[in-house]
Amino acid sequence: MRLEGKTALITGAARGIGLEFARAYIAEGAAVALADIDGAGVRAAAAALGPHAMAVEMDVTRQGSIDDGFAEAIAKLGKIDILINNAALFTAAPIADIARADYDRAFAVNVAGSLFCLQAAARHMIARGAGGKIINMASQAGRRGEPLVAVYCATKAAVISMTQSAGLDLIRHGINVNAIAPGVVDGEHWDGVDAHFARLEGRPAGEKKHLVGTSVPIGRTARAADLTGMAIFLATAEADYVVAQTFGVDGGNWMA
Repeated sequence: MRLEGKTALITGAARGIGLEFARAYIAEGAAVALADIDGAGVRAAAAALGPHAMAVEMDVTRQGSIDDGFAEAIAKLGKIDILINNAALFTAAPIADIARADYDRAFAVNVAGSLFCLQAAARHMIARGAGGKIINMASQAGRRGEPLVAVYCATKAAVISMTQSAGLDLIRHGINVNAIAPGVVDGEHWDGVDAHFARLEGRPAGEKKHLVGTSVPIGRTARAADLTGMAIFLATAEADYVVAQTFGVDGGNWMA
Protein backbone atom coordinates (compact mmCIF):
# COMPACT_ATOMS: atom_id res chain seq x y z
CA MET A 1 0.00 0.00 0.00
CA ARG A 2 2.74 2.44 -0.98
CA LEU A 3 0.23 4.94 -2.38
CA GLU A 4 -2.33 4.79 0.42
CA GLY A 5 -4.11 8.13 0.76
CA LYS A 6 -2.75 9.41 -2.57
CA THR A 7 -4.78 10.47 -5.57
CA ALA A 8 -3.77 10.30 -9.21
CA LEU A 9 -4.97 11.43 -12.60
CA ILE A 10 -3.90 9.28 -15.55
CA THR A 11 -4.52 10.38 -19.14
CA GLY A 12 -5.14 7.88 -21.91
CA ALA A 13 -6.47 5.48 -19.30
CA ALA A 14 -9.40 3.81 -21.02
CA ARG A 15 -7.20 0.90 -22.12
CA GLY A 16 -3.65 -0.38 -22.45
CA ILE A 17 -0.80 1.03 -20.40
CA GLY A 18 -2.89 3.79 -18.82
CA LEU A 19 -5.51 1.34 -17.60
CA GLU A 20 -2.81 -0.98 -16.25
CA PHE A 21 -1.28 1.94 -14.33
CA ALA A 22 -4.67 2.75 -12.84
CA ARG A 23 -5.16 -0.86 -11.78
CA ALA A 24 -1.70 -0.95 -10.15
CA TYR A 25 -2.17 2.36 -8.36
CA ILE A 26 -5.50 1.28 -6.90
CA ALA A 27 -3.90 -1.94 -5.69
CA GLU A 28 -1.31 0.23 -3.91
CA GLY A 29 -4.01 2.22 -2.12
CA ALA A 30 -4.55 5.23 -4.38
CA ALA A 31 -7.77 6.73 -5.68
CA VAL A 32 -7.50 7.32 -9.43
CA ALA A 33 -9.17 9.54 -12.01
CA LEU A 34 -9.00 7.82 -15.39
CA ALA A 35 -9.04 10.43 -18.17
CA ASP A 36 -9.57 9.69 -21.83
CA ILE A 37 -11.13 11.16 -24.96
CA ASP A 38 -13.19 7.95 -25.25
CA GLY A 39 -15.92 8.80 -22.77
CA ALA A 40 -17.80 5.52 -22.97
CA GLY A 41 -14.60 3.50 -22.82
CA VAL A 42 -13.18 5.31 -19.82
CA ARG A 43 -16.46 5.13 -17.92
CA ALA A 44 -16.57 1.37 -18.48
CA ALA A 45 -12.93 1.03 -17.41
CA ALA A 46 -13.47 3.01 -14.22
CA ALA A 47 -16.61 1.07 -13.37
CA ALA A 48 -14.73 -2.21 -13.76
CA LEU A 49 -11.99 -1.03 -11.38
CA GLY A 50 -14.44 -0.28 -8.59
CA PRO A 51 -15.10 2.50 -6.09
CA HIS A 52 -11.56 3.88 -6.00
CA ALA A 53 -11.71 4.79 -9.70
CA MET A 54 -13.57 7.61 -11.42
CA ALA A 55 -13.87 8.53 -15.09
CA VAL A 56 -13.12 11.88 -16.68
CA GLU A 57 -13.80 12.51 -20.36
CA MET A 58 -10.87 14.65 -21.54
CA ASP A 59 -9.46 15.74 -24.89
CA VAL A 60 -5.86 16.76 -24.20
CA THR A 61 -5.75 18.82 -27.41
CA ARG A 62 -8.36 21.27 -26.06
CA GLN A 63 -7.45 23.56 -23.18
CA GLY A 64 -11.04 23.87 -22.02
CA SER A 65 -11.33 20.10 -21.80
CA ILE A 66 -8.10 19.88 -19.78
CA ASP A 67 -9.28 22.62 -17.42
CA ASP A 68 -12.72 21.03 -16.96
CA GLY A 69 -11.27 17.55 -16.54
CA PHE A 70 -8.82 18.58 -13.84
CA ALA A 71 -11.49 20.59 -12.06
CA GLU A 72 -13.84 17.59 -12.08
CA ALA A 73 -11.14 15.24 -10.79
CA ILE A 74 -10.09 17.64 -8.04
CA ALA A 75 -13.71 18.19 -6.99
CA LYS A 76 -14.34 14.44 -6.68
CA LEU A 77 -10.95 13.32 -5.31
CA GLY A 78 -10.24 16.41 -3.21
CA LYS A 79 -6.73 16.79 -4.63
CA ILE A 80 -4.33 15.41 -7.18
CA ASP A 81 -1.01 14.13 -5.83
CA ILE A 82 0.16 12.34 -8.98
CA LEU A 83 -0.22 12.90 -12.71
CA ILE A 84 0.71 10.36 -15.36
CA ASN A 85 0.83 11.91 -18.83
CA ASN A 86 0.08 8.79 -20.84
CA ALA A 87 -2.21 9.97 -23.67
CA ALA A 88 -0.38 9.68 -27.01
CA LEU A 89 -0.75 8.63 -30.61
CA PHE A 90 1.59 7.07 -33.17
CA THR A 91 2.14 8.08 -36.77
CA ALA A 92 4.56 6.86 -39.44
CA ALA A 93 5.46 7.88 -42.97
CA PRO A 94 8.53 8.39 -45.16
CA ILE A 95 9.89 11.93 -44.90
CA ALA A 96 8.63 12.74 -48.41
CA ASP A 97 5.10 11.70 -47.48
CA ILE A 98 4.61 13.27 -44.05
CA ALA A 99 1.30 15.13 -44.00
CA ARG A 100 1.12 18.38 -42.08
CA ALA A 101 -2.18 17.28 -40.53
CA ASP A 102 -0.54 14.15 -39.07
CA TYR A 103 2.37 16.24 -37.77
CA ASP A 104 0.03 18.76 -36.17
CA ARG A 105 -2.11 16.06 -34.56
CA ALA A 106 0.87 14.14 -33.15
CA PHE A 107 2.42 17.23 -31.60
CA ALA A 108 -0.97 18.42 -30.32
CA VAL A 109 -1.53 15.16 -28.42
CA ASN A 110 1.97 13.96 -27.50
CA VAL A 111 3.67 17.27 -26.75
CA ALA A 112 1.14 20.06 -26.18
CA GLY A 113 -1.25 17.65 -24.45
CA SER A 114 1.47 16.51 -22.07
CA LEU A 115 2.70 20.05 -21.44
CA PHE A 116 -0.66 21.57 -20.61
CA CYS A 117 -1.79 18.63 -18.47
CA LEU A 118 1.54 18.95 -16.65
CA GLN A 119 0.87 22.68 -16.26
CA ALA A 120 -2.63 22.08 -14.87
CA ALA A 121 -1.30 19.56 -12.36
CA ALA A 122 1.61 21.80 -11.39
CA ARG A 123 -0.62 24.82 -10.77
CA HIS A 124 -2.84 22.73 -8.50
CA MET A 125 0.13 21.23 -6.66
CA ILE A 126 1.83 24.61 -6.19
CA ALA A 127 -1.38 26.13 -4.82
CA ARG A 128 -1.76 23.25 -2.35
CA GLY A 129 1.84 23.58 -1.21
CA ALA A 130 2.22 19.84 -0.61
CA GLY A 131 4.38 18.90 -3.60
CA GLY A 132 3.53 16.08 -5.97
CA LYS A 133 4.73 13.67 -8.61
CA ILE A 134 4.40 14.06 -12.37
CA ILE A 135 5.31 11.15 -14.65
CA ASN A 136 5.53 11.66 -18.40
CA MET A 137 5.42 8.76 -20.83
CA ALA A 138 8.32 9.06 -23.27
CA SER A 139 9.65 6.23 -25.45
CA GLN A 140 12.86 4.66 -26.64
CA ALA A 141 11.88 6.41 -29.91
CA GLY A 142 12.65 9.70 -28.19
CA ARG A 143 16.26 8.62 -27.71
CA ARG A 144 17.03 8.19 -31.42
CA GLY A 145 15.78 8.78 -34.91
CA GLU A 146 14.09 5.94 -36.79
CA PRO A 147 13.28 5.55 -40.48
CA LEU A 148 9.60 6.22 -41.18
CA VAL A 149 8.97 7.49 -37.65
CA ALA A 150 10.42 11.01 -37.75
CA VAL A 151 7.36 12.75 -36.31
CA TYR A 152 6.70 10.28 -33.48
CA CYS A 153 10.40 10.21 -32.54
CA ALA A 154 10.45 14.00 -32.46
CA THR A 155 7.39 14.16 -30.20
CA LYS A 156 8.90 11.75 -27.70
CA ALA A 157 12.26 13.54 -27.78
CA ALA A 158 10.30 16.67 -26.92
CA VAL A 159 8.68 14.85 -23.98
CA ILE A 160 12.12 13.90 -22.65
CA SER A 161 13.33 17.51 -22.99
CA MET A 162 10.14 18.83 -21.38
CA THR A 163 10.63 16.44 -18.48
CA GLN A 164 14.09 17.86 -17.88
CA SER A 165 12.96 21.48 -18.03
CA ALA A 166 9.83 20.98 -15.94
CA GLY A 167 11.70 18.85 -13.45
CA LEU A 168 14.32 21.54 -12.88
CA ASP A 169 11.69 24.27 -12.62
CA LEU A 170 9.18 22.52 -10.35
CA ILE A 171 11.41 20.76 -7.85
CA ARG A 172 11.64 24.00 -5.85
CA HIS A 173 7.93 23.45 -5.15
CA GLY A 174 8.53 19.85 -4.09
CA ILE A 175 7.14 18.53 -7.38
CA ASN A 176 9.20 15.72 -8.91
CA VAL A 177 8.89 15.41 -12.68
CA ASN A 178 10.31 12.29 -14.31
CA ALA A 179 9.56 10.09 -17.31
CA ILE A 180 9.36 6.47 -18.37
CA ALA A 181 10.64 5.40 -21.79
CA PRO A 182 9.13 2.04 -22.76
CA GLY A 183 10.31 -0.05 -25.67
CA VAL A 184 7.95 -2.41 -27.47
CA VAL A 185 4.82 -2.95 -25.39
CA ASP A 186 2.42 -5.57 -26.69
CA GLY A 187 -1.20 -4.55 -26.91
CA GLU A 188 -3.53 -2.32 -28.85
CA HIS A 189 -0.96 0.48 -29.33
CA TRP A 190 1.64 -1.77 -30.91
CA ASP A 191 -0.99 -3.51 -32.98
CA GLY A 192 -1.54 -0.09 -34.54
CA VAL A 193 2.20 0.45 -34.97
CA ASP A 194 2.48 -2.95 -36.63
CA ALA A 195 -0.33 -2.02 -39.02
CA HIS A 196 1.58 1.12 -40.07
CA PHE A 197 4.70 -0.91 -40.83
CA ALA A 198 2.69 -3.60 -42.63
CA ARG A 199 1.42 -0.90 -44.98
CA LEU A 200 4.70 1.01 -45.39
CA GLU A 201 7.06 -1.98 -45.64
CA GLY A 202 4.75 -4.47 -47.34
CA ARG A 203 4.81 -6.92 -44.42
CA PRO A 204 2.10 -9.31 -43.30
CA ALA A 205 0.24 -8.29 -40.16
CA GLY A 206 2.17 -9.19 -37.01
CA GLU A 207 5.54 -9.68 -38.66
CA LYS A 208 7.06 -6.35 -37.60
CA LYS A 209 5.97 -6.81 -34.00
CA HIS A 210 7.44 -10.32 -33.98
CA LEU A 211 10.76 -9.15 -35.44
CA VAL A 212 11.08 -6.23 -33.08
CA GLY A 213 10.05 -8.31 -30.09
CA THR A 214 12.57 -11.08 -30.74
CA SER A 215 15.36 -8.48 -31.03
CA VAL A 216 14.83 -7.27 -27.45
CA PRO A 217 17.71 -8.53 -25.26
CA ILE A 218 15.34 -9.88 -22.62
CA GLY A 219 13.79 -12.04 -25.35
CA ARG A 220 10.22 -10.74 -25.58
CA THR A 221 8.08 -7.68 -25.93
CA ALA A 222 6.91 -5.94 -22.78
CA ARG A 223 3.53 -6.33 -21.20
CA ALA A 224 1.87 -3.23 -19.79
CA ALA A 225 2.34 -4.71 -16.31
CA ASP A 226 6.12 -4.60 -16.82
CA LEU A 227 5.94 -0.80 -16.58
CA THR A 228 3.95 -0.54 -13.38
CA GLY A 229 6.87 -1.02 -10.99
CA MET A 230 8.61 2.10 -12.28
CA ALA A 231 5.34 4.05 -12.32
CA ILE A 232 4.70 3.14 -8.68
CA PHE A 233 8.27 3.88 -7.58
CA LEU A 234 8.30 7.34 -9.19
CA ALA A 235 5.06 8.21 -7.38
CA THR A 236 6.35 7.32 -3.91
CA ALA A 237 8.51 9.09 -1.35
CA GLU A 238 11.26 6.65 -2.30
CA ALA A 239 11.74 8.78 -5.45
CA ASP A 240 11.87 12.16 -3.68
CA TYR A 241 15.51 12.64 -4.72
CA VAL A 242 14.89 11.66 -8.35
CA VAL A 243 14.50 14.76 -10.50
CA ALA A 244 14.14 15.35 -14.27
CA GLN A 245 15.16 11.82 -15.29
CA THR A 246 13.87 9.50 -18.02
CA PHE A 247 14.03 5.80 -17.20
CA GLY A 248 14.17 3.16 -19.89
CA VAL A 249 11.92 0.18 -19.13
CA ASP A 250 12.53 -1.72 -22.33
CA GLY A 251 14.14 -5.09 -21.65
CA GLY A 252 17.62 -3.73 -22.43
CA ASN A 253 16.64 -2.53 -25.89
CA TRP A 254 18.24 0.90 -25.57
CA MET A 255 20.95 2.07 -23.17
CA ALA A 256 20.98 5.77 -22.27
